[in-house]
Amino acid sequence: MGGGRPGANIGMPTVKAMTFGPSVKRLIGRLSPHRAAVLTVIALGTVSVFFTVLGPWLLGQGTNLIFAGAISQSLPAGATKEQVIQGLRDSGQNGQADLLSGIALTPGQGIDFNALSIVLGTALLLYVASSVFSWLQGRLLNTIVQRTVYRLREDVEAKINRLPLGYFDRMPRGELLSRVTNDMDNVAQSLQQTLSQMLTSILTVVGVIVMMFVTSPLLAVISLVTIPLTVGITAVIAKRSQKLFVAQWAHTGALNAQIEENFTGHALVKVFGRQRETEAAFRTKNAELYSASFGAQFVSGMIMPAMMFVGNLIYVVIAVVGGLQVASGAMSIGAVQAFIQYSRQFTQPLTQLGSMVNLLQSGVASAERVFELLDADEQTPDASPAQTPPADAPGRLVFDDVSFSYSPDKPLIQNLSLVADPGQTVAIVGPTGAGKTTLVNLIMRFYELDAGRITLDGVDIAQMTRRDLRSRTGMVLQDTWLFGGTIRDNIAYGRPDATEEEILEAARASYVDRFVHSLPDGYHTVLDDEASNVSAGEKQLLTIARAFLSRPSVLILDEATSSVDTRTEQLVQKAMSALRADRTSFVIAHRLSTIRDADLILVMESGRIVEQGSHAELLAAGGAYYSLYTAQFASAAVDEG
Repeated sequence: MGGGRPGANIGMPTVKAMTFGPSVKRLIGRLSPHRAAVLTVIALGTVSVFFTVLGPWLLGQGTNLIFAGAISQSLPAGATKEQVIQGLRDSGQNGQADLLSGIALTPGQGIDFNALSIVLGTALLLYVASSVFSWLQGRLLNTIVQRTVYRLREDVEAKINRLPLGYFDRMPRGELLSRVTNDMDNVAQSLQQTLSQMLTSILTVVGVIVMMFVTSPLLAVISLVTIPLTVGITAVIAKRSQKLFVAQWAHTGALNAQIEENFTGHALVKVFGRQRETEAAFRTKNAELYSASFGAQFVSGMIMPAMMFVGNLIYVVIAVVGGLQVASGAMSIGAVQAFIQYSRQFTQPLTQLGSMVNLLQSGVASAERVFELLDADEQTPDASPAQTPPADAPGRLVFDDVSFSYSPDKPLIQNLSLVADPGQTVAIVGPTGAGKTTLVNLIMRFYELDAGRITLDGVDIAQMTRRDLRSRTGMVLQDTWLFGGTIRDNIAYGRPDATEEEILEAARASYVDRFVHSLPDGYHTVLDDEASNVSAGEKQLLTIARAFLSRPSVLILDEATSSVDTRTEQLVQKAMSALRADRTSFVIAHRLSTIRDADLILVMESGRIVEQGSHAELLAAGGAYYSLYTAQFASAAVDEG
């Protein structure tokens, strides 16, 4: 800004990173408005998992039917199972006798295909039902997640509108964009992919543990050794990778900030031949991001192989012990088959939980950055009840012993008092950093005063709502801002309900009408995001027309004609002279020729008004204004002498 704020170079304040647990709790807490739906999701998942874990047990029963039928065909019909077993023991075949003792069969019967078809049909129905409930669960959970992220985005948008201008002074633009886009998308992706899988995995683990104890308590105890091993491995790896994920997204934000800065100033980078330095800085930050991302993914990627290794070890142990159990007749072969399936179903969700840790950590790291934004200090709330000047108030502005500084240790404006009467044009001049732009920013309540007060028509602006105050104030900055849309829409931005005649009147007064007719679609010409299809001077004229249309009682022009040519500037000055009638106007100018006709000229140095008066009075005084003026018009002063 033209005022040269010293606070612009202050870095972001150090924010203590939240720990993983509280961040997860806060993130999950955002699902609370959907408690009923979440309970429904849990119920659907429970039913789906229940049907799934019954499947191996039924298939084990089918295996027993097939195995028993195949064995019974080789046994003499009419004999009982006990007789066959006793005969085997009498002949010294105790191993086969023990094996048959664990099988339910009828000698000579063969395979019972009716019973087998019922078992297999029931298993098929259970798997189909499980898939249907799982689909319903996923659909409902997707709705919950998307609505949660939708509200989170709304909260971030609302938060941005409540943040003071000082926050944006300290936060790099690319970093802020990264938080509201990349980090937000990563949170949504993490919630979407982890919640459903984690819920299903946890329910599956619980259901499988129950069925394993029903099938074989001994093998179940062996399998449970997996849990502490899994938790221990995951905790060790996760602790190391979480820091790397936080660094990854921090480097992503820094890289985005640099890219945005370089793209915005691309022309200047070319002009000053700084491509190599820019590329070198990009490579450095890109390398930092690569290192952090590689480390985070590599470390967290170790979890799944470790889980698979543990699972395979347990699988081998179960297969060996289960085989011995079948051989001794303590278990049926179908029960062992079912248990092996359960062991796979048991280790698989544990492995999936381990593999999701990296995604969850990445999402939580992004959530921390979003929460930091949501927790940032907000601007002071509007007074309640608020005061408001009369609708037809003329716009008398009074500074009463005002003090302000961006940083407590660097005083800027101290004990400043002035009065700007309705219809009066107040010009503010002074060297860079004197506090000129800061002065008008205080009028807009972009910053809060340290001491004193500013009144508009007798009402303290701190007791007005910001919306009311700014609706009475029009501002044209040195840096133009136009949005992607038509020229007409850009002019009507401050008054969307303005009539076509009012828009045309403002355009004519600001000389926009002169160049619009040379464009293909006139006032319906669409400007792109950078408004590159109009010149810099034409952009400034559009912003002036926008301010004129809003009909403010206080008009602020911060180097508003700096981008227009000399002839256009003269025309705009005439237009502004007419439009400033009955309005309190503040004009910040470096070119002193543009403010000769001002009713009051304030000369500022180091936040203080060192001189004030008309152009002629200040020249006659031979003080600071005289020095500024002669510095700009030295040759003219010599000619006049």
